[in-house]
Amino acid sequence: MAILIKNGRVITATDDYTADVYCEGETVRRIEAEIDPASVPGAEVIDASGKYVFPGFIDPHVHVYLPFMGTYAKDDYGSVSKAALLGGTTSLIEMVCPSRTEEPAEALELWRGKADGLSACDYTFHMGVTRYDDAVESQLREIVAGGIASFKVFLAYKGAFGVTDPELYHTLRLARELGVIVTAHCENETLIDERQRELLAAGNGDPGFHEISRPTLVEAEGVNHLMTFAEMTSAHVYVVHTSCQLAVDAARRAIDRGVRAWVETVIPYLVLDNSYAEQPGFEGAKYVMSPPVRDSSQQPFLWNAVRDRLISTVATDHAPFDFEGQKEMGRGDFTRIPNGIPSVQNRIELLYTHGVATGRIDLHTFVDCASTQAARIFGLEGKGTVAVGADADLCIWNPDHTGVISAKTHAMATDYSAFEGWEITGRADTVTVRGEVVVRGGEFVGAHGHGKLLKRVPTH
Repeated sequence: MAILIKNGRVITATDDYTADVYCEGETVRRIEAEIDPASVPGAEVIDASGKYVFPGFIDPHVHVYLPFMGTYAKDDYGSVSKAALLGGTTSLIEMVCPSRTEEPAEALELWRGKADGLSACDYTFHMGVTRYDDAVESQLREIVAGGIASFKVFLAYKGAFGVTDPELYHTLRLARELGVIVTAHCENETLIDERQRELLAAGNGDPGFHEISRPTLVEAEGVNHLMTFAEMTSAHVYVVHTSCQLAVDAARRAIDRGVRAWVETVIPYLVLDNSYAEQPGFEGAKYVMSPPVRDSSQQPFLWNAVRDRLISTVATDHAPFDFEGQKEMGRGDFTRIPNGIPSVQNRIELLYTHGVATGRIDLHTFVDCASTQAARIFGLEGKGTVAVGADADLCIWNPDHTGVISAKTHAMATDYSAFEGWEITGRADTVTVRGEVVVRGGEFVGAHGHGKLLKRVPTH
C-alpha cells in the first residue's frame, strides 16, 4: 500500500525541514517540498500538519523471553511488539540469554521461534555467549553467517550467565575476527556476590539493599575490566545500561586511548532514582534492576552525556515481571527479586517529556540516541533515518498531546507500571513498519506476524 504524508516537519539526527513523504511498498520513495496527491493515485494521504515525522525508533536492548530465578518474563511478542509500536518503536533487538549448559544454536532457535509469525514490529537478536569452547565457537561462526552480527556477554550473575576471563578473551578475539560487536553487562560479579552474602547475613534483605550490594564502583570496575580486554584484543565493544558517571568515565578514558567502544544508558536511569527502590512495604521491588537505579545526583551527568553524544543510545533493558507472584519471590531476600523494569512502551514518551520538552536535549539528539545510533552501531541497514531509499519505518509524533501512564492502559503484560500516574507530553499518533500503518490515532491497528527478522552483516 502507498502512503503520502503531507505537511510534516521531518526530523532526523541531522536535518529539520517541512516536506511531504511518499512511501510505496516497504520504502520511502520521494521526499519533496510538495507532492500532489493526484501524482500518486491510490495512496492513503495522512495530514501531519503541526506534527513531527521521525524515523521509527529502535530499542537495542530488550528482554522478551527471559528465564530468571525459576520464573519467566511476562511479555510475549504479541504484547511486546504492540507496546513498542504504541510507543513509536518499530524495531527491537532482543538479548538471547542461554544458560551455560545450553547450546547457542538451540537457544537462538528457541528465542527466534518466540518472535517469528507473532511480532508486529521488526526484530533481531544479540547472541548471548555464556560459555566458550570449540563447539560454541563453531556455532557462533554459523550464527554470524546467518545474520546475527552482535554478541552479548555478562560480567555479572556468577554461576549463571557470567563468563570467565578466558571465555571473555576468546569471545572478543572471535568477534574481532568476524567483525562482530560485543555488547556487555559490566559489573564485578565477585564483589557483588560477597557484598550480597554480607548484607543477607546481617538481616538486610529488603529491596533497598539491592543498590547497596552493587554500588557504582562495582559497575565502573566491570567497565574497566571490559575495556582492558577490548584494548588487548582490538575488539569493538558496547557497554549496556550504564547507570552512573564512574562507569561512563571508565568507558570515556578507554575511548580516549583508542578503544572502539560505545555506551548505552536506559530510560529508567534518566528518570528514576534509588528512592523508588527504597519505598516501604516491598513497593521498592518494582524498581529492582541491575545495575540498580542510582542516586538522583547521577541524572544530570547522564542527561549531559546523552546531549554531548558521549552516551550513544538510550534503550530500555525492558524485562517484564509481575509484581504479584514474581517480584514477590524476593520478600526477605532481595537477591531473589526478578530483575527488570517494564518500559518498552514508555521509553520514547519519557525521553521526549523529560528530555526534549525540558530542553535537556534537542530533537536531533532525541532521534540520534533513540534510533539512528542503534541502526549504525548494529548494522540495521535502511533503519534509523527518513531518506529516499530507507525503510518506510516512520513515527508521526504529536507534540501537543498530553496523557498519563498507567498499567490499566498499557499494552505490556505486567500487572504494574513503574511510572504509574506520570504525566507525559507527546504521543506517537501514526506509526508505520515498512510502509504498513500499524498505529493510527494512537491506537494499534497492526497485524501480528508483519514484523520480520532483520538479518545483519557484520560492520565492525
